[in-house]
Amino acid sequence: MYRTLNYMGSNPREVAEVVNNAVNGKTNNTGTVTLATSATETTLSDERLGFDSVVLLSPRTEHSATELTHTWIKTKAKGSVIIGHRNHSHTDVIYDYIIVG
Repeated sequence: MYRTLNYMGSNPREVAEVVNNAVNGKTNNTGTVTLATSATETTLSDERLGFDSVVLLSPRTEHSATELTHTWIKTKAKGSVIIGHRNHSHTDVIYDYIIVG
């Protein structure tokens, strides 16, 4: 995780570090998830997730790319989402994800 700022105020050096990281693409809203095998759901837990979050998936393997058209976000909750997918036997269905909102 990247540095966050104190809600009651921070010093200029801390503010500059956070702003410079954001400008350089370090926005602290990414992660990696591997879909469960022999199942039709996988829970993605991340404290940054909320009811209004949008989760975008990017396949990391050939099997991930093949399964992407059968993968969707079923439900959202504070701190987690349920990813729906078809039942498969691949152990390498891995996605990078970004959280927006």
